[in-house]
Amino acid sequence: MKGNMEERACQLARYIIENKATVRAAARTFNISKSTVHKDLSERLPSFNRPLYLQAKQVLEENKAQRHIRGGMATRRKYKGV
Repeated sequence: MKGNMEERACQLARYIIENKATVRAAARTFNISKSTVHKDLSERLPSFNRPLYLQAKQVLEENKAQRHIRGGMATRRKYKGV
């Protein structure tokens, strides 16, 4: 997935918007680090595709607001043995 960083940033944003995916899920799918996903979406994407950035940002903010719930559910599954 190396090469054109602008193209990668657009693909990441589209993936996150379409799948309501987390940063971790996007990083896993594109086989890159979470740091790269953050850098692409927060620094590179706004400079050349502002509308796409705003849509992706909205999904990421929603995920951020829900992360404490997902973390609690994961801990519960871990200790219940599910």
